[in-house]
Amino acid sequence: MDRYIGKKLDGRYEIKEIIGVGGMANVYKAYDSIDDRVVAVKILRDEHMENDELLRRFRNESKAIAVLSHPNIVKVYDVSFNEDIQYIVMEHIDGITLKEYIEQQKVLRWKEAVHFTVQILRALQHAHDKGIVHRDIKPQNIMLLEDGTIKVADFGIAKFARASQHTVTDKAIGSVHYISPEQAKGEISDEKSDIYSVGVMLYEMTAGELPFDADTPVSVALKQIQSQAKRPRAINPDIPEGLEDITIRAMQKDPARRYQSAAEMLRDIDEFKRDPSISFEYKYSEPATENISKEVANTKKKTKKIKDEQVRNAPVVPVLTGITVAFIVVAIIFVIGIMAMVRPFEEVPDTTAPELIGMDVNEAMKKYSGFDIIIESSSFHDQYDKDIIYDQSVNAGMTVKEGATIKVKISSGIQYFSLADYRNFEENQVYKILTDNEIEFNTVTEYNDEIPEGYVIKTEPGADTQVDSGTVVVVYVSMGAENTYTTVPSVVGYTLEDARMILNSAGIRIGSVERVDTDGQSTEVLSQSLGEGTTVSAGTTIDLVIVKEKETNETSVEIMIPLPNVSEEVQMEAALGGQTIASERVIPSEKRFWQVSVLGEGLGTVSVFYNGQLYRAYSVNFAEGSSMMVTDNSENFGG
Repeated sequence: MDRYIGKKLDGRYEIKEIIGVGGMANVYKAYDSIDDRVVAVKILRDEHMENDELLRRFRNESKAIAVLSHPNIVKVYDVSFNEDIQYIVMEHIDGITLKEYIEQQKVLRWKEAVHFTVQILRALQHAHDKGIVHRDIKPQNIMLLEDGTIKVADFGIAKFARASQHTVTDKAIGSVHYISPEQAKGEISDEKSDIYSVGVMLYEMTAGELPFDADTPVSVALKQIQSQAKRPRAINPDIPEGLEDITIRAMQKDPARRYQSAAEMLRDIDEFKRDPSISFEYKYSEPATENISKEVANTKKKTKKIKDEQVRNAPVVPVLTGITVAFIVVAIIFVIGIMAMVRPFEEVPDTTAPELIGMDVNEAMKKYSGFDIIIESSSFHDQYDKDIIYDQSVNAGMTVKEGATIKVKISSGIQYFSLADYRNFEENQVYKILTDNEIEFNTVTEYNDEIPEGYVIKTEPGADTQVDSGTVVVVYVSMGAENTYTTVPSVVGYTLEDARMILNSAGIRIGSVERVDTDGQSTEVLSQSLGEGTTVSAGTTIDLVIVKEKETNETSVEIMIPLPNVSEEVQMEAALGGQTIASERVIPSEKRFWQVSVLGEGLGTVSVFYNGQLYRAYSVNFAEGSSMMVTDNSENFGG
C-alpha cells in the first residue's frame, strides 16, 4: 500500500487515494480539513528527492501556476518544500484527459475540436501574457470536465520569460509527438512553440491520427524537424478547408510563419466560426529538400523522353544527356554539402550544463571554457551586482553536448533613481519618466479640489527619495473636484408630501413653502422656483407655492438639527406621525446643521434618523411655532 494514503500532510491534507502516477511525481486525491474541500496533491517521488534538475522542474511548476489565475488553468492552492517531502496542492479536477477522450472518439467532430482548442488558446494567452511558456502542451496534460470545460495542467517544464536549449535525445523536453521543430533541435523555444503543439493537437483531433509517428522518440523528433505532414483533409475530407488552413499555419516548421500569438490564432478561429466556408489561402514556399526531389523527378522524366527520341533525334541526345547528368551531380553535391554542415550523424559526447547564475561572467567564461558562453543582454537588476549572471538559457544540470552554446544575461548593477516633486504634472508624463527609468508604479485616483483631473497630486515615496527598480511607486492622480449634478423634476400638481419625495429622490431640498388661497385642491403645488429640466448641483434648494389648505390651523415649524463631525456621507431622514417628511444624503462635517421644515397643527413628535437609526426626537408645538428635543442618541454617532 502507498505510504502516503491515510496520512495527513502538515496536519491539514488527508490523503485518500492515488489518482495519477507519473515519472516525476504521483498525484493523490485528498481532503483539505481547513477549507473543507477535496483537492489534488502532487507529491515528488522519493527517488527524485536528490535529483537537482527534477527538483527544479517540480518547484518551477508551482511557481508557474501560482502566478496564473484563469478558468482554463488548474489552480494551485498551496506548496510545501522541505527535506522529507515536496508537494503541490492543486484544484481537484473530476474528469478525464483529452488524450483519453481522443482515444475513445478516434475522430472528433470539428466543432468539438474547435471548442477545446479555443479554451486551450485562451489559457495559453493568459500564461504567455505572464511571461510563461508551457513547453509541454499535449492532450495528456489537458483535463476535460463533463461539461466540456478544458483545464490546462502540468507546468512542470514551463519557462519564465526566457528560453532553453536542449539536445535531441530520447529525453527531449516535452513529448516528441507534440514538440515544435525548434524544441526537437534544442533551439530557443518561446510562445510560438506552444502554438505548434496546439496545431498538432488540432490535427490529431480532426484527422484522427498524429501528423508524425515512428518506432523511436528520436525518429519522431527528426520527422518534426524534416518531414511534411499530410494535409488533414487528405485523411478526413469532412474537415472544413478554413480549419485545415488554421491547422497548417499553426504547424509551420519556421516559427516566423506560424501564428505569432494565441490571440492571433483565436482571431482566425473566430472568423472561421462565423463563416465555416472561409478559406484563408495561406501561401508557403516548399522546403528545399522537396524542391530538389521535384527537380530530380523532372530530370528523370526528361531522361526518359530523351531515350524515347534517340532513334529519330540521335545528334541531340549526347547534349541533353550531359545537361541531365550535370544537374544530378550538382544536386547530389548540394545535398552532401548540407549534410556536411549539419552533420546529423556525428556523435558528440554528452555533458551537464553548469550553474552560472550568481557568477561573475568573466570568471564563468574562464572556469567553463568548454562551453560557448555568450552574453545575450545586460540590464539593471535589483538583486545582482554589476557583471553577475542572473539568467542562463540552459538550466543547470541539463544534458547537453560538449561545446554547447549557453546564452547568459548579466546585471548592470542596481539602478537608483531620485523622485522629483511631480505635483501638477500630467499623469502620462510621470508614467513615462518612471517607465524610462525602469521604476514600477501603481495608480490611485481620488477627488481633489485644487488639482485638475488627470494631473498628479503626489507620489509615495515622495520627492527627493532614492528608489531602485524593486520599488513600486504609488502615483496619486486627481479626478478633479467632486461635484454631482442633478436635473430638476416637475412637481406641479402634486401634494406637498409627494413633491417632497420626488425632489428628495432627485437630490433636491425644499426651501420655502408659500401658501395661497385658491379654489384648488388642498396642499396642491401651484409653481416651483426652478423649472423642470434645469441642471443644478445636488443639494440645491427649491421654493414652492402651494394651495393653502381650507379651514386648517396648520403652521410650519423649522427645526435645526446639529450633526456630528463625521466626514463620510450619511442618510438623514425625518418623520412626523410615522410619515417621512424629509430625506437627504449629507456630509455632516461640511453642513454641521440639517434644517427640516415641518407642517402641522397642535402637538406632534418629529423623529430624526441617521443611516436608519434613531438619532434625535423633537416635540413640536405648531400653535406656538416651537420645538423641543426629547430624545438624544447623538453620542452614539460621534456627536
